[in-house]
Amino acid sequence: MAVHNASRNFSCSPILTPHLTRLYFVVLIGGLVGVICILFLLVKMNTRSVTTTAVVNLVVVHSVFLLTVPFRLTYLIKGTWTFGLPFCKFVSAMLHIHMYLTFLFYVVILVTRYLVFFKQKDKVEFYRKLHAVAASTGLWLLVIVIMVPLVASHYGTHGNYSEQHCFVFHKELARVYVQVINYMVVAAVIAIAVILLVFQSFIILSMARRLRHSLLSHQEFWAQLKNLFFIGVILICFLPYQFFRIYYLIVVANSHDCNNNVAFYNEIFLSVTAISCCDLLLFVFGGNHWLKQKIIDLWNCLLCR
Repeated sequence: MAVHNASRNFSCSPILTPHLTRLYFVVLIGGLVGVICILFLLVKMNTRSVTTTAVVNLVVVHSVFLLTVPFRLTYLIKGTWTFGLPFCKFVSAMLHIHMYLTFLFYVVILVTRYLVFFKQKDKVEFYRKLHAVAASTGLWLLVIVIMVPLVASHYGTHGNYSEQHCFVFHKELARVYVQVINYMVVAAVIAIAVILLVFQSFIILSMARRLRHSLLSHQEFWAQLKNLFFIGVILICFLPYQFFRIYYLIVVANSHDCNNNVAFYNEIFLSVTAISCCDLLLFVFGGNHWLKQKIIDLWNCLLCR
């Protein structure tokens, strides 16, 4: 019976393609370059700033996730998982944890910058450096004490899964309360993303009306462009998976056998969320004066025509 279940799980596993392999290679290289480069910039940044604290935590999240990417690549290349089922569950769950924690820190960064804009402050920062450390420590304690045990005790525990074929835990979604939680999370992420987009659009339009031709000469506008980048990552990397998740939940709930094509597309959409690891390159290239000058020159050239 166990062999039979394992074979059925394998038939439901996503088709392994070179596309996923190339994608994770890009994620690994881009993520590592971003983490290394941002470490040099963090030395010069204000450690009491809420934004800086969020970026530091973002670096930690990306770094932990990037440690799991080589194991995914090994599995994609070899086609067989050789690291044991418990570690498979951890690597599989880490992609989800990375996505939602990254989204959380994006929200913190964006909301902080919106407060700066609407309250016309120079910055939002903690009263002392110790407060920033305490806030980060408290967050990670919540993750370690609540999220990790919750995932470990429920993720991949209600089915017979193969030791050789990883990332096939669709049976967990057949339970009603798991579906309800998934629907709630999907709705929350989509709603927050829409609200952030509305606020950012309002800010950009108001600045364009107020500053007009001198728009690119204001540092505040460049900060808002960085905000657009974060929202762009949410729209491109996170939201497609969230929308497809609704369809995937419906298919899994209404069928006893896994649809291989649906599982494949779910894996594709989920893998795209990992591209957010390259976001740290924004802080490297975003402060590049040469790049800014080229954009300003191009903008002035367009206005002269």
